[in-house]
Amino acid sequence: MSVQLSWFVARARRRFAMSRECSLLLPRVCAALADPRQPGSDDTCLEKLLDWFRHLAAFDPTEKLVQDNPCLTEFITSVLALPEPSPSILSFTLRLAGILAASENRFQHLQEKLLVRLFGRDGPLNSAMWEDASVRSGWVEGVHSMMHHQPALHFLCNGGGIDVIFTLQGDPSLFVASAASQLLVHVLTFSVEAEATKPLSTKDCDWPASAQMIIKHIEDSLQSSSASHIKQSLKLLTSLFGSCHATWTEVLWLGIAKQIESFLTEETVQAQHMLANLLLNMAWSPVFCDTEGSFWALVTSALERLTPVQAGPLAVGILRLYKCPQDVRIQALTVLLQPMDCILRAASQPLEYTGLLDESVSDPITVESLLSSKSSCASLLCQTLAHLEELLSLIRLPVDLPYTSLLRSLITILQFCNGFLSPASPLGSTISRILINCFRVQRSALDVLAALSERKGCDTLIGSLFDVLLAYLESPNTSPTVLKKTFQATSKWLVRLQELSCSNSQWQQTEKILEDVFLVLQKRLCSPCWEVRDSSLEFLTVLIKCLRDQDEFRQSLLSSEVPRLTENLLEDPESYVRASAVTAVGHLAFITYFAPESPVIGNQCNKENTVAKLQEILSTDSEGFPRRAVISIFTKWLRQGCTGQLEDTEQFVSRVIQTVEHDLDWEVRRGGLELVEVFCSQTVCQLGLSECPYAPVSSAVSSSIHQNELLQIFCRAKVFSFLFRSLCDCDKPVGQRACDILLGLRDNFYPVSTLKDSQGTGDSPAGRGIAWLQRTLGQGSLAQNFPTDDGNGVDFQDPESMMIVLGTIDLEELHDELNKSSDHMEKSPQSLLQDILATVGTTEENEADCY
Repeated sequence: MSVQLSWFVARARRRFAMSRECSLLLPRVCAALADPRQPGSDDTCLEKLLDWFRHLAAFDPTEKLVQDNPCLTEFITSVLALPEPSPSILSFTLRLAGILAASENRFQHLQEKLLVRLFGRDGPLNSAMWEDASVRSGWVEGVHSMMHHQPALHFLCNGGGIDVIFTLQGDPSLFVASAASQLLVHVLTFSVEAEATKPLSTKDCDWPASAQMIIKHIEDSLQSSSASHIKQSLKLLTSLFGSCHATWTEVLWLGIAKQIESFLTEETVQAQHMLANLLLNMAWSPVFCDTEGSFWALVTSALERLTPVQAGPLAVGILRLYKCPQDVRIQALTVLLQPMDCILRAASQPLEYTGLLDESVSDPITVESLLSSKSSCASLLCQTLAHLEELLSLIRLPVDLPYTSLLRSLITILQFCNGFLSPASPLGSTISRILINCFRVQRSALDVLAALSERKGCDTLIGSLFDVLLAYLESPNTSPTVLKKTFQATSKWLVRLQELSCSNSQWQQTEKILEDVFLVLQKRLCSPCWEVRDSSLEFLTVLIKCLRDQDEFRQSLLSSEVPRLTENLLEDPESYVRASAVTAVGHLAFITYFAPESPVIGNQCNKENTVAKLQEILSTDSEGFPRRAVISIFTKWLRQGCTGQLEDTEQFVSRVIQTVEHDLDWEVRRGGLELVEVFCSQTVCQLGLSECPYAPVSSAVSSSIHQNELLQIFCRAKVFSFLFRSLCDCDKPVGQRACDILLGLRDNFYPVSTLKDSQGTGDSPAGRGIAWLQRTLGQGSLAQNFPTDDGNGVDFQDPESMMIVLGTIDLEELHDELNKSSDHMEKSPQSLLQDILATVGTTEENEADCY
């Protein structure tokens, strides 16, 4: 072990070592917990106590923990001596013992006296307490915790513990059954890694004794006639192959592969969905993904034999793999696309378009029957669409999708759902009747449609696509949630349309679509449903963000009634709508007021009116959402240089922060700090003090003239009074942000090397004021005591005083204090022990800390 690593380990052990105060409290806690006369302690406290012991045990594997604290073994002995301990205390005891026994040294210290009585046949196993699920769970967790060394493994096997775990796999408590299965995986993996004398191979396999017991149990269960035993072993294998990628897993697989394959054809077992999960976990394992043998043949068989619903997750999982035989990948894609192919073929009779697939993997009749059933049609389509969206979300697809045919099938589904398509085929008519106004399928299809906008190859269907989208936007039957999805898809495809227009010169088509979109948007902005108005405004904001530099878009927008209607919604009765209107108006301003050649008549007057409206909302709106939106928009304007010259910006910032500093919403106040941060950064850069925001200046670049000018600007804008008031804000995120900004500002005036030498404050009025400020900040009471009228305060408008303050106040200490967790004392082990004592009534104060 290197010197540095040894130092780190020693430091960590000191850090997690038990303090003297805790070592004095622990015996009382143990005695209280073991006393049946005391009321039971809170389960949350017991969980935190176990977490503390895990930290202690992990950083010191020696027996020192139990030797220095004999109360731990005394506690376990006392609980075992009770005729009827409470289930929660017994479960806690089992888990604690497992944590302590995780180290071989502590295991040897505990073994003779306690471990047999806890985990052996004479312990809770054969008592009435075993009926309680929490006791069984504590037993499993305790065994799992200690299973990190061979003595514990031998103890478990020799004491019959493996058989107990086999039984618990079928426990009525799903939590216990799952934990037992995970424990078997852990025991099997640890046994092979710790006890195998030579690498295991298919020709010469000599399993360790513990592993042999588990493998025989798996094989016997798979060959049994019990469906529950078969499913238990399949769960175990799924977990094993998902977590362990050692080469010996192939040896295990070869012994059970034939039996697993037989389950694909046995109707009595009903474990097909579990087979899909098992095969998928194996496919992700490097042990199996590189093989060319029987495994991939079994995957192919599963894709053929499983139902479309069962095979879907397996197919999409395989399509995400980069290492997979090409024929298997094509088959998986075929399985995934079968429902979409069926939709396309059912849409017309005779067939106008070719389907997605040349041939099917499984019988098409199966898919057709599922889509013809009201109980399964929507579920199958939603699952298929979710899988397609998952694939399309990948940056790099391992497989090529037929994008054009896929888009056509999505258009067909959406037409089925709103009744715009009247298919001639009987199957199409049935599907159409089932899907009419099916919101689930509409939402899923629109999500995939939006994802397809980023893929090439769909250009030929642009006209049909926008016909469907506009129909959904116009239809009064479109639900608010579906409308929101339609807006999202439309915005993405409008961006795609602009890209195509630039390359193909399809200006007329683009202008017509934009005109139609804004006509629909005008109607939706006047909807009586507030969710629709809100979604419409969000849609407009997204369009402006993405397309404001396009001439066709700007012309279409400004020639419509949308800007006027949007401004009207600033007075909407619903606060969410007002907030969205603020955001939309703020982005509209980039086109109407802040563009280099703004086309709006009366530009300056309109701009001032808009700013005045937003400032009025910031100061008078009764709801927080619109006010948050205003401060966010003002910050965005400032960041993009839209607030005019430095003098205008200074006045603008001053007005805004004087409004937000008294706001009751902490997010608005924090938004004001973000505005101040941007203002400070830009001002520093404009005056040439620093090339980068908040970068400490060098003596060569710094200029006392520029420093004075900078201080005067910040003082006139009332930046310092706002920042220091925010330091003591009752909401910690506000104080933290203010402190970060002050630290950045200070670095522009005081290079780090000069801080210690900054001038003293003396006994001048400024000095007394700074002393007052230091005391006030220490008490966290500036917000209550500011401003002062007794002459002891600091003049935050005086540049000289602010220069001294920045060099005097210990902002680092304030920063550390603000970043401490508010419950850092209450989270300490000492406080936890005191809480437990308080809960059981054995502490003098009898007061528990509040978590």
